[in-house]
Amino acid sequence: MSEANERTKINIFKIGSLWCFKYFFDDREIFDTLSAYYNRVKYRFELKNTGERNKVMKYLEGKGFELVPIEDLAPYTVKIDRFKRYAPILKNSIESVEQEKARLFIMKDLASVEEAIAKGAEKSSESLF
Repeated sequence: MSEANERTKINIFKIGSLWCFKYFFDDREIFDTLSAYYNRVKYRFELKNTGERNKVMKYLEGKGFELVPIEDLAPYTVKIDRFKRYAPILKNSIESVEQEKARLFIMKDLASVEEAIAKGAEKSSESLF
């Protein structure tokens, strides 16, 4: 297997003016290096501009990761009735917005989209931003 196939892929999403990703790093050194970008309230890393994004992408590539920039959020967006249980969906989301009748979530990857659908969510073509 080639080195490219062994890299762990992490989606990094363009959400508004931020680039965001969610990943649990087993290596404390990596987390410590990136901790200035970590939003503890939203449990995600936030990069304010393309320069920060490129710097973090280069650093993580050197650590064996591949960051995949995502600007089209639609394939990763699901919604669930506002009054249904949503905690299991929230865990794998990168962003959420509460609307009058529904909660919309941007999921961290396509596997999480499928998992959210299995837990009662549905695909959404609504845009959060």
